[in-house]
Amino acid sequence: VRRARALRRGQGGRLSAPRITHYAWRGGREAMLRFGPERGPVVAAILPLFEEGNRTRAAAIDVLRRLAALGIGGALPDLPGTGESLVPTRAASLAGWRAAFAAAVEALNAPVFAMAWRGGALIDGGAELAGRWRLSPMTGAEQYRELARIQRIGGGEGYAGNRLSPALLGELDTAETPAAGALRVARLKEDPREAALYLPGRPLWRATEPGVDAVLQEAVADDLAAWIAACGG
Repeated sequence: VRRARALRRGQGGRLSAPRITHYAWRGGREAMLRFGPERGPVVAAILPLFEEGNRTRAAAIDVLRRLAALGIGGALPDLPGTGESLVPTRAASLAGWRAAFAAAVEALNAPVFAMAWRGGALIDGGAELAGRWRLSPMTGAEQYRELARIQRIGGGEGYAGNRLSPALLGELDTAETPAAGALRVARLKEDPREAALYLPGRPLWRATEPGVDAVLQEAVADDLAAWIAACGG
């Protein structure tokens, strides 16, 4: 963190404003939100899947803003069938998400550290990354069970408003969370499962509405910055 703040002072605190760029992958072209400097390490965020992503998007963006203030670049690529993507959600697949994220990472042309929350940890396996930082990661089986729970509550064919293909559901049911290379797992304090650290804050993905938690977001950004510096980023 000290190293990043020194970098910021060297730039006079003037970091580029958030901006929209694009990346190409085998299925087309998608938008990518960028923060902070163009040079040096970049944190590429992967939101939780489906409705949890809507609830946590503002919080993840706030983390990227905080990292930019520390002199670390950030990126939030839209994956096919999410965000502003023109791909229908029903046409999305786990294999497509992995291929698209890998292409987004390659387009950044920098040392990239993935910041994946929850089910987003299932997506970074095909990317060439300097490290993987995960918040409360889910296995594919856990994500599948969560979707089944949502469908039961809704009582219909959809999943909290999402129409998903049987192929995607099958991929998720058997998906594994990659663990190659530098890896750091964080969880919230009340979570009993193993982790490198336990953070203060609320499980925003469980909220009924999108929200933010400044305590959690500051803790995530500070730990990410320190970990990237320790990894030589």
